[in-house]
Amino acid sequence: MEEIPAAAAATTPVEDQRISIDDFMKIELRTARVLEAEAVPKSKKLLKLKVDVGTEQRTVLAGIAEAYQPEQLVGKTIAIVFNLKPAKLMGIESNGMVLAVSPEGGKPTLITFDETVEPGWRVR
Repeated sequence: MEEIPAAAAATTPVEDQRISIDDFMKIELRTARVLEAEAVPKSKKLLKLKVDVGTEQRTVLAGIAEAYQPEQLVGKTIAIVFNLKPAKLMGIESNGMVLAVSPEGGKPTLITFDETVEPGWRVR
């Protein structure tokens, strides 16, 4: 079998990259209320967030410091990947991933909610 060059793999049609509904259902997206936010020392991109996910409080690191000041985030309800394995970044364990959108090469915009939603609600 011939190996596909990296350049060709990058242009694989979107249909070939689709996942099944079963794979998607493995990802647990939940709402989280930001309780505290602070800059991560020696990092230009990371913010350390303490969030309420309904059943517990977690620390989540997010690469959003170029778009948000910590004080802008406190009290916001955001969406996170709840069942992601912990990862250590800059010596801090992150227990989740913040969901955001951004144009190619642009600054991120957090996914937030217009309506009042409680921490821990499932995003579907």
